[in-house]
Parts: sequence; C-alpha cells; structure tokens
Amino acid sequence: MNLMQMIERCAQINGKSMATIDGQRRHTWRQLRDRVARLAAAYNRLGCEQGDRIGILALNSDRYFESIFAIPWAGGVMVPINIRLAAPEVEFWILDSGAKILCVDETFAPLITAVREKLDNLEHVVYMSDGAVPEGMISHEDLVAENVAIDPANREGDDISGLFYTGGTTGRSKGVMLSHDNQVINALQTAPAFEMKLHSVYLNVAPMFHAANMIGMLNATLAAACHVFASRFEPELTMKFISRHGVTHSVMVPTMVSMLVHHPMVTDYDLSSLELLLYGGSPMAEAVIARVQEVLPDLRMVQAYGQTETSPILTILNSEFHVFEGPLSGKTKAAGQAVPGVELAIMDDEDQALGTGEIGEICARGPNIMLGYWQLPEQTAETIRDGWLHTGDGGYIDEDGFLFISDRVKDMIVSGGENVYSIEVENALCKHEAVEACAVIGIPSEQWGEEVHAVVVLAAGKTTSVEELISHCQQLIASYKCPRSISVSEDPLPLSGAGKVLKRELRAPFWEGHKRQVG
Repeated sequence: MNLMQMIERCAQINGKSMATIDGQRRHTWRQLRDRVARLAAAYNRLGCEQGDRIGILALNSDRYFESIFAIPWAGGVMVPINIRLAAPEVEFWILDSGAKILCVDETFAPLITAVREKLDNLEHVVYMSDGAVPEGMISHEDLVAENVAIDPANREGDDISGLFYTGGTTGRSKGVMLSHDNQVINALQTAPAFEMKLHSVYLNVAPMFHAANMIGMLNATLAAACHVFASRFEPELTMKFISRHGVTHSVMVPTMVSMLVHHPMVTDYDLSSLELLLYGGSPMAEAVIARVQEVLPDLRMVQAYGQTETSPILTILNSEFHVFEGPLSGKTKAAGQAVPGVELAIMDDEDQALGTGEIGEICARGPNIMLGYWQLPEQTAETIRDGWLHTGDGGYIDEDGFLFISDRVKDMIVSGGENVYSIEVENALCKHEAVEACAVIGIPSEQWGEEVHAVVVLAAGKTTSVEELISHCQQLIASYKCPRSISVSEDPLPLSGAGKVLKRELRAPFWEGHKRQVG
C-alpha cells in the first residue's frame, strides 16, 4: 500500500469531479493528479531523493494538500510542522528531521527568512502563496507549470511516508515515523466511521499539520470526495464555508465545536448539509453535546481517540452512543471501542494485562502502530515493548469493550486538542533567573478541557511577576504550551520519598468535584 494509490484511484473513478476548492482555485481529480505528479518531478529536480525529508510550514490550503501527496510521489518523506511553534522549535524540527526542502506560505516566509542561515541542511524553500516570491525562494506554481508529470516513486509498505513531531517527556520533540501502510491502513480502519462517499464534501478546517485533520483528509481522499480548505478556524468563517459549499463532513476538536455551536450567529447560517462531525483530542462535555443536538439535530457526532504514534486513531465512539437516554446511553464519557485491526489491553507496571474495569496503562498493537521515533532507538524501545505500544494514558475497559480514560501515566496535558508535555514548559520556566523550582500541571478549563498551570518557587532574593514569566516562556516555546496561570509558592514543592514532585497533590485542589483527573 502507498499514499499515491489514493490519488491514482480518485483520478480514475471520479476524475471529472471537483477534488479541491480553495477560494477561486478549483481542480478536478484528474487535474489534481497531474499537478501532484508535476510537483513531484520538481522536487526531484531540486534534489529530493528516496527517503529525503521535505517540510511544510503553512496554513491550510489546496497547495498544502498537493504537497502532502507530491512529497511521497517524489520518493520523499513529509514533515508537517506545527504552525503554533516558536522560532527555536521550528528550527529544531527542521534541523532534527534533516529536511532538504521546505514549503512555506506568506504567513511563515518571514520567520524562515530570519532563521535560514541557521538551517544548514535546508537547500531550497518553496513559496506556496500568490504574489511576489521572496528572495531566495521558489514559486510553487512555477514548479507545477515548468515540470512534466512523472510516475509515482516505488515506495510503499514499511517505507516511511512522514515524520510527525510530538512533544517529549525528555523535553525535546520526537519525530514519529509513520509508514505508508500505517497511514493507509488507519484510513481504511476508520472509513466506516467517517461514512464518506463520492459526493461528500470535506472541510479542512483543523490545522493540516495535525494528525486529526490528516486522518480526515485521507478518508476524504480514500472516498474520492471533494476537499474545501479554510486557512484557519474561525467560527463564523467556518459556518460560511459549510453553507456556501454544502460541506458534509469535517474534523474538529471539542473547543472548536463548542465555539461553533455557541456562536450567536449559528442559527443565521444554513448548516443542514453537515452530516458527520468527528472530534477528538479530549472528551466532549455533555453540555456541548446537548447544544449540538439542539442546533444541529440531524448531525452525527463521532469521537476518536488515539495519538500520533497510532496514525492516529485507536478507538471510535460512534454516533449512536451520543445519547443520554435509552439502552445505548451511558457511553458519552467513553473514548469508544477499538477500530478493526487494533488490539487494546490495560497493563500494570509489570506489563501484565489487567481485567475488565481495572485501571492501568492503555496499550495497543496493530498495523497502524508507528515504526518508531526518528533517530531515538532507546525511546522507541521504551514505548513499544513486546509489540505493544504504551500510550502513557491510564484507563480501563468496561464489559462492553468501551475504553474509558481516567488519568495520564505520562506527564502530559491536553489543551484544546494539543498535547503539552510538562517537562517542556518546566524547562522553559527554569531558564528564568528568578525561578528556583517549578512544576507544571493541567487544571480544568471549560473552554480548553485542560489548561496549563505552573507552580513556581522563586530563588532566594529574586522577584518577578506572572506576566514576566509567561512572556519569558513565549520566547522559547509555542504559545499554547505556555502557562495560562501561575501560582508562586513560598513553600517547597511536595516530593515523594524518591525526590519526585507529587503533581497529583498539586492537581487535587483544582480537580475537586470533577469526575476525572484529566480533561
């Protein structure tokens, strides 16, 4: 299996139909196939050889979509870069991946221009926007126009298709190596849940670098459906897109869904075309589910759970379980049941399987499990043991096979669908001269599910402000990772006998009255 087969099939079975709509730009599947093959030829001419990495740092667009498929078509490995990163993090991703080519749009071209001299491995920058091309960059459209279409590269199966970076418990991001099989198989595993067909219209509104939108995008391509692109999520703009283009499917995180259905103009737009909305990253509050059912009574909601390392979906909670009454009720807090081909197990600290209802670490195995972490064999061996991926999430499986998440084994916070590893934030805070010690935890947030909170102990004789500490973090890490609130403690942080900070004690006052210790 390989990603390129999806495009070939779309051109064959639905070639005259619209493939992509981005503003005034529209391409049929046959036109799209030709553009992807031409762009792949251009990447080869720029020096992309088998297995070379090509990064993408841009907002959502049809050209982003073309690049996602042109990179493997050329034999390369895609590296989608989080658009919310701070400059030092972007530099690390590009350097660590060894990307030879980087695709950027007008939003991020200035950032790359400013740091390019630090990126020794970067040979070419492709400009994906219209208008004047910045000095030292190459036009995406010129590359398509000036090259002749080529056949897809001979890469498939266990060949790496992409490096998808995720936060790390060691304070550095890790490149998750996904193969062609990983990505195609997970699309096939989740296709029954998405229920997309030839006539479906998929809205790419979640960030395209994110694994959640990636699986939705692949499902739409698997179905030879039409793709519509919103550069970024804004509630009213999203409603306009749904109404204007007859959008039938999309993927959003719960925060986005809540902002959409609670928007004062939600009833001013015709959203009746929307058939199915898949959400993930964190559970949907029951109040939000009820609001969705009130304003969009015919909409089917599907929850997905997984992580980048699983391509990304492990479980699905189908729409029939989004009810509060009747025989199928009681599952709205579940993360769903395993998708076909995935085995789930709950394991204890000795990697022994636990029984029904017992809480332990959620582990999984199947054909969608990553190849490993890029150039990190020890971390790979720690995460995948005896064929089982250890997710770092705590939970249990009930008598019906539904997975419930109860805690996180790894020190991770999920805020607005983004993973934040506490160590990354702590490392940034500790670089401030006034900070002697700190601990970062997730606390409940109605808007974000969880938000980042820091408990800081100041060094003797030092003073600072919460605002200064947050500003300090913003220079080093992405804004979504930065603390939204900080408590300055005069007491030492609580420690275990082994000297480890007892974060459960720090979290307890914030989560009192909540049914779960994670958002």
